[in-house]
Amino acid sequence: MKMAESFLHENDEAGQVAVVMVPFPAQGHLNQLVQLSCLVSNYGLQVHYIGSSVHNRQARVRVNGLNLHHVSKIHFHDIPIQAFESPSPNPDSSSKFPVQLQPAWDASLSQRQPIFEFLREIAEKSKRVVVIHDHLMAAVVQDVVSIPNAESYVFNCLSAFTQVAFMWEGIGKKFPFELSKELPSIEGCITEEVGKFAALHSEPLKYRAGDLFNTCRLIEEPYLELLTGEEIIGDRKSWAIGPIIPPVLPSRDSPPKCLQWLDRQETNSVIFVSFGTTTSLSDEEIKELASGLEQSGQKFIWVLRDADKGDIFAGEARRAELPKGFEERVEGVGIVVRDWAPQPEILAHPATGGFMSHCGWNSCIESVTMGVPIAAWPMHSDQPRNGFLVSEILKVGIVVREWDQRGEVVKASTIENVVKRLMASEDGEGIRKRAEELGVAMRRATEDGGVSRVELGSFVAHITR
Repeated sequence: MKMAESFLHENDEAGQVAVVMVPFPAQGHLNQLVQLSCLVSNYGLQVHYIGSSVHNRQARVRVNGLNLHHVSKIHFHDIPIQAFESPSPNPDSSSKFPVQLQPAWDASLSQRQPIFEFLREIAEKSKRVVVIHDHLMAAVVQDVVSIPNAESYVFNCLSAFTQVAFMWEGIGKKFPFELSKELPSIEGCITEEVGKFAALHSEPLKYRAGDLFNTCRLIEEPYLELLTGEEIIGDRKSWAIGPIIPPVLPSRDSPPKCLQWLDRQETNSVIFVSFGTTTSLSDEEIKELASGLEQSGQKFIWVLRDADKGDIFAGEARRAELPKGFEERVEGVGIVVRDWAPQPEILAHPATGGFMSHCGWNSCIESVTMGVPIAAWPMHSDQPRNGFLVSEILKVGIVVREWDQRGEVVKASTIENVVKRLMASEDGEGIRKRAEELGVAMRRATEDGGVSRVELGSFVAHITR
């Protein structure tokens, strides 16, 4: 962090600025703001991370790919939240959207007053308070405008491409760029309930001083230009600072078994299979996926976990059943991980040559940064458009199942063919080569003098002006 060290020597104001992170209570959002907290604290800024006790605990126990010394610099604060139900996910639902998390999201609105009181207290001790909040926490932090020495910035957890698609669709306009095929429909992406929840934040978003994007100009320049144009953002400032995952991950004294297993495999020989923290597969889907992986003959690591509940520490999670004898038959070829997996480290491992993913933006940008091609299998929310970006625009992935066929169970034969194409075909080798080249460029973007590092430095200079 040479630029950060240089900044500290030149800017004595840094110690007088307090940065407060306000994440949305869902794993992909909690995780990204922990990553950003580490980046910002390396510039000598005091960083406060605030949320409910259960979600702060979740963020800490699931720290992935970060230097624990950097994490230890973050000040975590537990903010009161009203009690919320924490139902289990329904793996047999016709929609993959995680409706079980809605009570926790609704409860987050109750944090408006205690967060305001926290910010007011911090403001009395600081030259300036800089609030960086998730897009879906705008209503909760809206009172920042009444604190004279405070300002807020939205941290955008989505791809710029997907944001443009949603925005233009919302105003009834055609997508403003020519595409090779039709965009996946928004139908089935979200529930009416979460749509209403998102609408609560529309007006408060106008109070922000600027925007941060977890993406890189190298892959999303046209869409960023559109989002940050004067007709959209006005006179607000914006910075594209991604990828925020460290390009070089810390080493471990005792790596988990899955990483030890990877150490014994050949370069680019393993496909990593994981559908994130908000997707539960039905028993039938698990059976087809298991059969497809087995029939492909390709090596794999499969993370098989149920989707998160609002409180991940409450009660037992469902333990999904695999086909009888599956793990014995694939011994030496593949392993199944049932607990929390170190995804960034798996993707960064030389043996990992592909990623079958739900295409959450966290997973997409981590995979692109590590140069790993994607078998795109979107489940809900922004994922169908992210999958389109990866496969049709960046050309570093292939589609497992088209979005308009989301109601059908993907058969083992389809999975087998996709895995073979990505991992053991000339076409897959070309996709992998493009992914590797893009990964090199993305990692350089976060190094000293790289485009994303320069923008991060510009943001820090701005908030410590």
